[in-house]
Amino acid sequence: MSLIEIQMERHSNPVDMIEFVAASNDWTFERSGEDEIAMTVEGHWADYHVSFSWMEEFEALHLACAFDLKVPDFRVNEVIRLLSHVNGQTLMGHFDLWRQEDAIIFRQSLLLAGGAEPTNQQVEGLLASALESCETYYQAFQFVVWSGMEAKAALDAVLFETVGEC
Repeated sequence: MSLIEIQMERHSNPVDMIEFVAASNDWTFERSGEDEIAMTVEGHWADYHVSFSWMEEFEALHLACAFDLKVPDFRVNEVIRLLSHVNGQTLMGHFDLWRQEDAIIFRQSLLLAGGAEPTNQQVEGLLASALESCETYYQAFQFVVWSGMEAKAALDAVLFETVGEC
């Protein structure tokens, strides 16, 4: 069986849709190139630095969401343990330790093979999913990095749900 390579012509750059969604929501953004756009989104726990990149060779729209939390060398191994636990629970996307900056980033891609164009609902869903993941696990990373907690204990602490009324 062979796969036939079909070239589909793309009528617009998917980053244009990101810019449209950002402008429609009055988000501040910077278009750093034809295939990249960056913005800062305020969350409950932190400000998140979000970057979208169009990766033509993969026909994928890549999202990277970072937060300011520097990982000192002596906590790297425990952060890697936490990454393993967290990524095992994350349905879409994953967290990485970006060693160049010693920072935690969340990464996710939207495959647009065959000339598919992203919709504003897909773009908003991609961003919402990334921000929800970052908000859910941000404190666990803080507990490991700054409080010296073990990965499993930090994860258990942030996933603790209360039930009842005050």
